[in-house]
Amino acid sequence: MKIAVDVMGGDYAPEAIVEGSVQAAEEYGFPLVLVGQKEPIERELSKYQTAYLPLEVRHASQIVDMHDLPSFALRRKKDSSLHVAINMIRHGEADAAISAGNTGAAMAIGKVACRVLEGIDRPALATVLPNINGATVVIDVGANVDCKPLHLLQFAAMGHTYAKVVYGMASPRIGLLSIGEEASKGNVLTKEVFEPLSHSTLNFVGNAEGRDVFNGRVDVIVCDGFTGNVILKVSESLAKTMGLLLKEGFSKNWRTKLGYLLVKPEMEAMRRRVDYAEYGGAPLLGLNGVVIVSHGSSKARAIKNAIRMAAESVNHQLSAHIIQTIEECEFDVKSRARAMSFWRQFKNTIRHESDKSDKAKHDAESLNAPEQPQQPDEPGELAPPADRQEQEQKSPTEDAETEKKPWWHLKELKHHDSAKDKEKEHDKEKDKEKEKDKGRGDQQHAEPDQEKNSSEHS
Repeated sequence: MKIAVDVMGGDYAPEAIVEGSVQAAEEYGFPLVLVGQKEPIERELSKYQTAYLPLEVRHASQIVDMHDLPSFALRRKKDSSLHVAINMIRHGEADAAISAGNTGAAMAIGKVACRVLEGIDRPALATVLPNINGATVVIDVGANVDCKPLHLLQFAAMGHTYAKVVYGMASPRIGLLSIGEEASKGNVLTKEVFEPLSHSTLNFVGNAEGRDVFNGRVDVIVCDGFTGNVILKVSESLAKTMGLLLKEGFSKNWRTKLGYLLVKPEMEAMRRRVDYAEYGGAPLLGLNGVVIVSHGSSKARAIKNAIRMAAESVNHQLSAHIIQTIEECEFDVKSRARAMSFWRQFKNTIRHESDKSDKAKHDAESLNAPEQPQQPDEPGELAPPADRQEQEQKSPTEDAETEKKPWWHLKELKHHDSAKDKEKEHDKEKDKEKEKDKGRGDQQHAEPDQEKNSSEHS
């Protein structure tokens, strides 16, 4: 078994990555391939006694930055340490790959290089959080921010397999993370997943709330990557804050310091249980190969435990067990999800047709109804002008045609209406001039008649 390690990924690369790899080689004896820029790696290795350790260095000229888009890292950085390490699985040169770098890039490269297992649409990151009885598997914790119902169903199957194979749980209890235990609680996504999960062959115990992550009621928490990543980061911050508060409390006076000496072994055991470095990293489940994604701030101990986790996943043949689980629950989960999706589309179609018929009936009634003369609202109020009456008496078909037109056509109509208004004003001015000319002509005809009458009168 050979494991490829991305030495250039992470906040403390390459120093912490090389140190953790040396510790793993000394303790476990796994053959490791350190992938990255050769000069910095050899400089770090010179600090340790590595002559008899199974370590190999493979040069990679590029580095995937944390801010690089997955597509950019996949297409433009093919000689990066992350790309080379995962591609070693594809070419049979390594059995697993480890990286503390860009999670999105690791997923994109893993999907292309290792391929996705049959029956899986999207890989997911699964991590382990401590509870009062042992550990809780949380899937997904950041690989898929937006998910569909079928994705969560597949996450449940992969989480079930991971808890059963790696952690020895006979029948893992699966909970769907929501805001209440009732089936009616939650958002659209959780409500759609609840029914098919209930009829699956998995040991689904219903919705799980946030407190169930740590109280031991469930063994596997299923959620989308956005929610899972928030849970992971909050848990890490809470554990760190509690440690600082305990340290501050035990440092107040000689009595508290003496008390700390009495409980120091128990405190150290508790610290190790809540420390993410003890778990190493999160496996990217659903790939045809083992890819472990460690925390970006991982140090030597976390890298060493990530290498141990990768070796355990390879030895347990995790990918083969995931395929078997998906095949066993495909009819109960996948087909039911598709049937539910078809039923929702059918109901939406019926509802849409009903709304259209009601609207057509209403329009027909409004057309056949006798027109009522518009009365002024108040006794002294004038009736609306004629052009406004004409606008109000437009047929519904004209309004519908206007509504269907795009915005640029509406702009043209507006311009056309303004041109019509200008023509009307111009016609009104012409009519006024004609009336003035007519009045002048009548006045000129009237003056000779007046002179004639006055002469006859004289």
